[in-house]
Amino acid sequence: MSSLDEHLLDIAARSPEAVRDWLDAVDAVEVAAAALGEIVTRAAALTAPDRDVPVQVELTAGTRTLPFVLVLGPDPKVTPGSVPEADLLVRQDLGELVRSLFGPDLSTATREVLPAEVPDPRVAGHADRAHLARAALQFTTACDEPLRDLAELAVRFGSDKWGEHWYTRHYDRHFAPFKDRRVTVLELGIGGYDDPAAGGASLRMWRHYFRRGVVHGLDHFPKPGLRAPRLHTHQGDQGDAAFLRDLPTGPLDIVIDDGSHLSQDVITSFHALFPRLRPGGLYVVEDLQTSYWPGWGGDRHDLGNPATSMGLFKSLTDGLNRREFSSETSTVDDTVTGIHFYHNMVFIEKGLNSERPAPAWVPRDENPFAAGLATPDE
Repeated sequence: MSSLDEHLLDIAARSPEAVRDWLDAVDAVEVAAAALGEIVTRAAALTAPDRDVPVQVELTAGTRTLPFVLVLGPDPKVTPGSVPEADLLVRQDLGELVRSLFGPDLSTATREVLPAEVPDPRVAGHADRAHLARAALQFTTACDEPLRDLAELAVRFGSDKWGEHWYTRHYDRHFAPFKDRRVTVLELGIGGYDDPAAGGASLRMWRHYFRRGVVHGLDHFPKPGLRAPRLHTHQGDQGDAAFLRDLPTGPLDIVIDDGSHLSQDVITSFHALFPRLRPGGLYVVEDLQTSYWPGWGGDRHDLGNPATSMGLFKSLTDGLNRREFSSETSTVDDTVTGIHFYHNMVFIEKGLNSERPAPAWVPRDENPFAAGLATPDE
């Protein structure tokens, strides 16, 4: 059964009436906590007030009012209940909030954000008003315009995809169409070695970038300390094809291989996971420099060696055009529709490679111009 946060992603795409009916049939308090938990994780990536600002949140579900205390600031957090000393008051229909956070509808028609008590400038001074303004901005931005710039997210969470490498510009180019879609992402390699709470910088980055996405991470070491709403971790060997084929993620939209970088593992992972991609999905491999390093299973002399990761991916370019020179096909050749190489990385597009070859009457084995079968302007 799907976890609540994944279920919310499906429910939130339905009509307001359907969401309202669903809320009548489930534990609305649990749903409200999940929605505010999503806001907390988004707010943590944003510029915040330099001190805690308690916010009284009142979410309505039918005739019920569900109170929560949301603390904004450097370390946002949420708890059920009420607080008399709240600086801000937020009211919103729970169904609308769910659809806004987890669905395609960014409606704010029922939202109110106002000071719990208008501060007296003769007492509180303008500084307190500035704290309220920053807290209100942190809340509304987390709801409606969370931090989505990949370079900023990489720096915020400490991912090497910007700074040590310059990958985020390429990711942004290819991932932009997926940004607001209900996607499932798998990244091989979490980082942090054997510390169960270390690593995961890129997983957090993807979680924020894909606001309606579910992110899975796979590592050789267990990483239970990194699990969060819409973020799941798995322990296993990326060189074990049977394990990868059975990995409990469901169909995938994006796979990112930032794992061992050993050619044998990269090749095994590709053959096991590329078939699990949905049509239109992307398979990405980073750090392909290891394909030229013998100690990593690479080969700097035979650049077409099929036992290396670059040897495999370069061969896919011929597979794209296989119908022009061979009647033989393969599952991979029939489903690779595009390949994009950048420095030390490759993006592979999945789809249906069914375009017909050139007509049979076009000569293949003799120069058509020398034989008088064509003229240069044809």
